[in-house]
Amino acid sequence: MGAVRSRSALSAWRFVAVFGVVSLLADFVYEGARSITGPLLASLGATGLVVGVVTGIGEAAALALRLVSGPLADRTRRFWAWTVAGYALTLITVPLLGVASALWVACSLVIAERVGKAVRSPAKDTLLSHAASVTGRGRGFAVHEALDQVGAVIGPLTVAGVLAVTGNDYAPALGVLALPGAAALALLLWLRIRVPHPDSYEDPAASAVSTDGVAAQRFWELPPRFWLYCGFTAITMSGFTTFGLLSFHMVTHGLLSAAAVPVVYAAAMAADALAALASGYSYDRFGGKSLAALPLLSSMVVLFAFSGNATMVVVGALLWGAAVGIQESTLRAVVADLVTAPRRASAYGVFAAGLGAASAAGGALVGWLYEISTGTVVVVVVAIQLVALLSMFTIGLPRGAAAAAPRPAETPYLPP
Repeated sequence: MGAVRSRSALSAWRFVAVFGVVSLLADFVYEGARSITGPLLASLGATGLVVGVVTGIGEAAALALRLVSGPLADRTRRFWAWTVAGYALTLITVPLLGVASALWVACSLVIAERVGKAVRSPAKDTLLSHAASVTGRGRGFAVHEALDQVGAVIGPLTVAGVLAVTGNDYAPALGVLALPGAAALALLLWLRIRVPHPDSYEDPAASAVSTDGVAAQRFWELPPRFWLYCGFTAITMSGFTTFGLLSFHMVTHGLLSAAAVPVVYAAAMAADALAALASGYSYDRFGGKSLAALPLLSSMVVLFAFSGNATMVVVGALLWGAAVGIQESTLRAVVADLVTAPRRASAYGVFAAGLGAASAAGGALVGWLYEISTGTVVVVVVAIQLVALLSMFTIGLPRGAAAAAPRPAETPYLPP
């Protein structure tokens, strides 16, 4: 019996790393596809309006549906089922895009891929948060995000290479993504078998679940500090620009060629990964005050990225990537420290939906201000980020390792 338990052991760090590789492979697939969604739909007869509507619906579904999938994951407690189903939907629909011969089919598949993200994200983040309670919330989410971004870089580059070799044939370019997709699903199922109950990593008192209590609560009954935290993230994201606008500025002002933009984007994704690691370690050491880096970075992005100098614009893009790295890692880690396990998937659903809505508003606001003048963008964005910075200190965020109680010792997962 002891031998069986030993073979089944999986440390929290190994769980985080394997889950990170799953995300790496999944990002390889769907970021590869998203890099050519517009041209693919255009090749099937789509107009610019159709592309905008379809991708907009997809992004809205990826965010808004988390308000449903999060609470449902909490109610059912079937986090693995939601995670596997969401990944499967994404990883199956992407290769099918390459063989879609009708525009309506391709549009449906594009939206379905985004629905898959909505289905899995709250449950996936909850599973990850259990192991991260041992590794350190910041570090656990940071390592996961860093691995995730490796796939975000490799995927588009692979698709671009296949298109170059095949003369812009979308079928093999998207078909090749079936290989990392199958590997991601296989690895995810292996992890689910090895660690059926990741909540065992977390302190039993924190992860204890009362089904009746969960069913009786609604997502708006989440802790007040969580809502204050959502307010801080909404403020800072309402003054954050999109890479689309950055690339528009690069090309229309003759600072970089269109061919150079994907290279800059790949570099920004590398900055994303490095910033996630630095931010995660900083959060575990210094606590919530380390999040002050986000509004500061967001202010620096517009100062550099909307200049008339190519070097400064590239630096601005790298700062943009660093800010995204914090958003995708440490912001999610804090949620796990503010909300106990029984309500965590609901919290992740609400948080993601709010973050997405604020991001959309921020993109529209900065785009509108850009049409007025880049100076106006700088003044307004810096003012917004100053408000965000001040609001952050009213929340009462976690204090960090120096002031917090000791974390549990790193022990392997052993099936109950």
